[in-house]
Amino acid sequence: MREGWELFRIRGIPLRIHPTWFVILLLATLAFQDQYRSQSQLSASLGEIGVWLIAFLTALLLFVSVLLHELGHSLTALSQGVRVRDITLFLLGGVASVERECPTARGALLVAMAGPAVSLILGTLLLSLTHRLDHLSMPIGAVANQLGILNLVLGLFNLLPGLPLDGGLILKALIWQVTGSRRRGIEVANASGRLLALMAIGMGAVLLLRGGGMGGAWLMLLGWFGLGAARNQHQMLVVQRALQELKVKDAARRRFRVLEASSSLRDLSQLRLQDRPTESGAADGWPDWLLVCDRGRWRGVIDDEPLQALPVQRWDSEKLQDHLKPLSSLPSIVDSAPLWQAVLQLDEEGVSRLLVLSPAGLPSGTIQRPEIGEAVLQRLGVRLPESLLSMARSQNGYPLGLALGQVARSMLISGDVSAPTRLDRP
Repeated sequence: MREGWELFRIRGIPLRIHPTWFVILLLATLAFQDQYRSQSQLSASLGEIGVWLIAFLTALLLFVSVLLHELGHSLTALSQGVRVRDITLFLLGGVASVERECPTARGALLVAMAGPAVSLILGTLLLSLTHRLDHLSMPIGAVANQLGILNLVLGLFNLLPGLPLDGGLILKALIWQVTGSRRRGIEVANASGRLLALMAIGMGAVLLLRGGGMGGAWLMLLGWFGLGAARNQHQMLVVQRALQELKVKDAARRRFRVLEASSSLRDLSQLRLQDRPTESGAADGWPDWLLVCDRGRWRGVIDDEPLQALPVQRWDSEKLQDHLKPLSSLPSIVDSAPLWQAVLQLDEEGVSRLLVLSPAGLPSGTIQRPEIGEAVLQRLGVRLPESLLSMARSQNGYPLGLALGQVARSMLISGDVSAPTRLDRP
């Protein structure tokens, strides 16, 4: 979540305020105002304006507590060598966005525990000081008591064992540590989170039916948010599994043509002219590669550079074999490589297509982002209309804007997969 306004930086970490934060600030102020008003002695000493001011102050300090909670995560992540992109306060509290997950189960456990630890320590400290502060100033004591209770609730709530809560991250790290499988940890914590979300929605509905009002609605909102997060995490796992299980040959197409080495540059020119109005390769702006062989033996690849460099008068006498580039000049991958390796190669600068090679090292096809996205979606049981697929092909992008490059990089960084030195390149 990187929307909103940056207020300042803490240890180089930007603090952002999302527009929805103002909604929850208003609701929290209203709730605190109603609570303080019900305390007759406090209300009488403060007056109407004073009650509103102290309610607003409590709401602001509550979000300072949320900020401290997220700083606990962030500073621990920095100590583990993980860069923190930003901290954002929004409708449901706050979230620290990290560049990647800790590569070890122990590091992930420390980062997950840091936030609740800050909240529990802060809550305990405030409650222990409440009596003393109350003697100094009744409003200050009331604020300290309120924030102490809320910090304890925040810490304990976040320890519930289900993603995306901190308790879910702790559960994931523990399962990861015991089994050695990060994926298994995510699956267990995600299932637990889904169960907790359904329970929250059910309890919130019961509270609403019994006149629970805002409390029931808030519980349902939290459950709905948790259910959506669990669904997204499940879909991420399914996409990762598809990228691991599918092979390059499952998505490869044939976006190259074969010419004889004895053909002339005139033949090359005529082929290119035919491509422009009729062939799909030229129509979508990504012409087919032209591979050259000599009596069945692969010799190399040719592009349009000779046509641009030589005068038209020489096109008939110049042969392709005199202007070849080696096949190794094309980015390539073997057809037995897992699909995530092709995604990583296509994420490199200047790479828009890969030459697919057979086990014998001979060209057997090509692969591009649209084909990879289509293969992954088919594995997920999703079939897109041809119009969306054509749009992806024309832009040489993943259908529906799938962030497969980001998914593949996260698999590599988290240790779910181990990249060979050359990513199965011949």
